[in-house]
Amino acid sequence: MPQGQPVTVPDDGLTTRQRRNRPLLMVHTGPSKGKSTAAFGLALRGWNQGWSIAVFQFVKSAKWTVGEEHALRALGTLHEQTGQGGPVSWHKMGAGWSWSRTQGTESDHAAQAAEGWAEIKRRLATSAHDLYVLDEFTYPMKWGWVDVDEVVQTLRDRPGRQHVVVTGRDADPRLVDAADLVTEMTKIKHPMDSGQKGQRGIEW
Repeated sequence: MPQGQPVTVPDDGLTTRQRRNRPLLMVHTGPSKGKSTAAFGLALRGWNQGWSIAVFQFVKSAKWTVGEEHALRALGTLHEQTGQGGPVSWHKMGAGWSWSRTQGTESDHAAQAAEGWAEIKRRLATSAHDLYVLDEFTYPMKWGWVDVDEVVQTLRDRPGRQHVVVTGRDADPRLVDAADLVTEMTKIKHPMDSGQKGQRGIEW
């Protein structure tokens, strides 16, 4: 996009404003670091625009709390107190989904993933949020915990102006094909290559 101008203008009958404001399905995939970080950066931008932000974390351990969770929850509280920004809801599969209050076990991850996806579908159907971060959602699709074709159709046919970003390695080609924006994180170098473990403020 040289100088911020699209390379091509499709003959789709839309005005420039309508085309600019289309809701986006975004995918952050690839083997390197930064997929979730980029998605949470989008959430921060959306919050600043007054959007309703919903984060659904799949796979993450209940004990693992990333720095972005603390920050976005604090921003959600700030919105409740002052009206600044937008509302924020954060849900972690490993902790038991917040609407069900049930703690998961190692043996029922597939059922929890299906429950999380069912809730996302309900919210999409009612246009509950402006931006959905489906963190590490590629894995339930890869492992067969949710039906990829159903996910793709639901995301493609979602009503209103709802943006969705899906993160995780090995994104299914059907999801990639349906997406409007796909970014692949490719590792060039990583501190772990030289034996350095993750550190505070960088990994969490």
